[in-house]
Amino acid sequence: MTRPLPTVHGRDEVDFGAYRLERVDLEFSNGERRRFDRLKSKGHGAVMIAALPDPETVLLVREYGTGTHRYELGLPKGKIDAGENWEVAAGREMREEIGFGATRLTRLRALSLAPTYMAHEIQLVVAEGLFPDKLDGDEPEPLEVVPWRLDALHELMLSEEFSEGRSIAGLFLVREWLARGRPAP
Repeated sequence: MTRPLPTVHGRDEVDFGAYRLERVDLEFSNGERRRFDRLKSKGHGAVMIAALPDPETVLLVREYGTGTHRYELGLPKGKIDAGENWEVAAGREMREEIGFGATRLTRLRALSLAPTYMAHEIQLVVAEGLFPDKLDGDEPEPLEVVPWRLDALHELMLSEEFSEGRSIAGLFLVREWLARGRPAP
């Protein structure tokens, strides 16, 4: 069923560090009105990279997660800086976080984090044709690079240190994309 988008009657914003809280006054097609709060990033989006040194292996990083107060495995990721597009940002983040560049970057799709209350998307990018190319990043300590075989994703999914939903979804999307012969996104 296709419904018309709600009518926006007004918006108010309040700054909170890297985010803005936006209050949106909406009217739905059935006449109901509601005010919703959503978080909006002040940035230009983000990228998450599935770097493949070969078609069977992906490079993960182990880094400290403030939200969970533990070290977590996940795909390398970071924000898109002003003046960058997804491709430039993915190349930079790879060099900063895993010490590799890539001869081919493919954007698979955008993933949302919590679309009911956040206006944030991350671009899932596959990197192939890797070559050593290290840049200094903004991490407070070196990140551990962990190669993981795609045919062992079932083991990774059961690991307590791999809990980030975007990385989990991203790896399954990449595995499916590879299994279907790398179709154009």
